[in-house]
Amino acid sequence: MKLEELGLDSEMAQQAAALCGTDLALARVTAVDRGRYLVRGVMGDVFGEIPAELTGKFLHLAESSAELPCVGDWVCVQVRDGGTQASIHHVLPRRTFLRRKAAGRDVAFQMIAANIDVAFIVQSCHFDFNLPRLERYLVMVRDGGIEPVVLLTKTDLVSQPELQGLIESIRGIGVEAPIVCLSNVTGAGVDEVRQHLAPGKTCCLLGSSGVGKTTLINRLLGGETLATGEVSHTGEGRHTTTRRHLIVLAHGGMLIDMPGMRELGLLGAGEGIADTFADIHALAAHCRYPDCTHGGEPGCAVRAAVERGELSEAHLRNFEKLRKESEFHDLSQQERRKKDRDFGRFLHAYKKQWD
Repeated sequence: MKLEELGLDSEMAQQAAALCGTDLALARVTAVDRGRYLVRGVMGDVFGEIPAELTGKFLHLAESSAELPCVGDWVCVQVRDGGTQASIHHVLPRRTFLRRKAAGRDVAFQMIAANIDVAFIVQSCHFDFNLPRLERYLVMVRDGGIEPVVLLTKTDLVSQPELQGLIESIRGIGVEAPIVCLSNVTGAGVDEVRQHLAPGKTCCLLGSSGVGKTTLINRLLGGETLATGEVSHTGEGRHTTTRRHLIVLAHGGMLIDMPGMRELGLLGAGEGIADTFADIHALAAHCRYPDCTHGGEPGCAVRAAVERGELSEAHLRNFEKLRKESEFHDLSQQERRKKDRDFGRFLHAYKKQWD
């Protein structure tokens, strides 16, 4: 196997040559679990996957957890212990990324995965279908420069008219991304998923627990290679993925499976919001006032579209909610950085006073 088959392109190869030099090897992070890593690449004389850890210098220089390696990253490693262990020295610049606001009160980025070409946003037709959640995922994906594909699973549990209604509701909020309808029972739609999994391309599966992500991976792998949970009383499979990991498929495509995420807080996602709600931004350009809030101002083209039935009220409400959330967290992060800078200046002045 060659690194190109793991998604290495010419631009990444040039960056690696400059960053890794001749002393370090290039590898890709395939799994992360509570500070422990697996990396895949040329380890000694063979191509393989081995455990890795961060060097003390790397940890010391990292200003935030967002700078630490995540699944999909390309890293410069030093192979040791006869090719059975590796030390991570550098992370190459990310071509694309998935990130969210860190869980809890901490206003910081949490990196989820990197260097992804296509993100399958998975929703079940049965219990999990939720348009606001879909829009939130779309913002996250587009903010990182990743191509989204909506994957509707468990289509065998709804009628054809019901399925068509779900598709129309997605198109009704301005989503132009491809929609793939999938049944893990009948296998319908699996071949269409495979078409997006081109050799050397990296895809990921995003969605709530139990929507059929692991079952789909098993179909793509051709067997029951990943554990799945029993079906719950709601009819949804119980999620069993406990860590993010990159899976190399037989034909050369790659899939990143990851646990369902309960919190999808937005931070610094202005570009993703603009792309996801492009229909609202296009209408807003025709509002009378450039700072229109689309509330009760006269001459609001957005409100006029809602009143004409051309724009969903729920779609507009979710846009406002996500925009305000992102702006609030952005402001909180700026304030925290200012406090950190002010404290740094205080320490510098205090130290200078006693020198």
